[in-house]
Amino acid sequence: MRVRPDIIFVRRRLVVFIDGCFWHSCPEHGTRPRFNEAYWVPKLRHTVTRDQVVVDALREHGWRVLRIWEHDKVSYAVRLVEAALLASPPGSRP
Repeated sequence: MRVRPDIIFVRRRLVVFIDGCFWHSCPEHGTRPRFNEAYWVPKLRHTVTRDQVVVDALREHGWRVLRIWEHDKVSYAVRLVEAALLASPPGSRP
């Protein structure tokens, strides 16, 4: 499976995805296409399913995964990434 995170912190085993509200079906801002629904609805549903498969596979291989919505404020996103970087990676000892 090919995985393309937006940001990778290799030493901290952290991957970050910035998800677009439309493409990843944001529960807050995602919209249902008004035209060609027979094409778009399954496509968007597949994207959500693929996202979960990717997260599960990465975690199974010892990676931490952070997903940030495009609508999140940059300052909030930075705080999430900083907190994840400061947290111990899986399998590490304090």
